[in-house]
Amino acid sequence: MTQLHDLRLRLLVQQESERIAASQPDELDLSVVQARCLCWLALLAESHEEQATDAERRRDTEQAMGWFADSMRLRDVINVVSSIEIPLPAASGEIDDSGEDQHDWGPLAA
Repeated sequence: MTQLHDLRLRLLVQQESERIAASQPDELDLSVVQARCLCWLALLAESHEEQATDAERRRDTEQAMGWFADSMRLRDVINVVSSIEIPLPAASGEIDDSGEDQHDWGPLAA
């Protein structure tokens, strides 16, 4: 079951990488990558917390502790990724005279 989960996660990461590359063909915007990573990390952390709660209900303490520890590690990663300061496109002068951002951000799937 763990191998299946790992394969699904790899496929998910690959698909998201392809979406990011397709929406940013000329230049990769790191703020978009950071935002998408944070969305996925939050979903994974929430899923791990749900698994921990489910294992706790089944009285499988060891499994619950494992899921909970994983969710805490994911929260730590979220904090690290959040702390990375990436200049926004507006700071690099991509705003026209009307004050509107001219960059096409593409679809943001989370």
